[in-house]
Amino acid sequence: MIEDQLKEALDALKGTGVRITPQRHAILEYLIKSMSHPTADDIYKAFEGKFPNMSVATVYNNLRVFREVGLVKELTYGDASSRFDFVTTNHYHVICQSCGKIVDFHYPGLDEVEQLASHVTGFKIDSHRLEIYGVCPDCSSKEAH
Repeated sequence: MIEDQLKEALDALKGTGVRITPQRHAILEYLIKSMSHPTADDIYKAFEGKFPNMSVATVYNNLRVFREVGLVKELTYGDASSRFDFVTTNHYHVICQSCGKIVDFHYPGLDEVEQLASHVTGFKIDSHRLEIYGVCPDCSSKEAH
């Protein structure tokens, strides 16, 4: 599954004329495998040893390219650093107010909300975003002790 997603993503990049460098390949694979919605700094730290010549700017530039091609979404939540999410299916996020962990969940029922919003307002709806805030199980158990 991950290998298929990586191949499709690399093909999409090639199709737009983007050169596939070892750094691009590694960052893209990291984003596909990562469920943690990493920041650019997280990604940079993951490759510090493997690509000593990679800078934080290189990571940001690659993330910008991926975002422009539509492979990655930039998630901004107020004061926190942007986090990056490999675009798969429509999904939503539950965010821990204590540690900042972000977990994906799927709820197909919200597609009907787009249709209703379009019908009621006459807007041509492009997308929607849902964020749910709470405290994750790890932080809950720390608070209990």
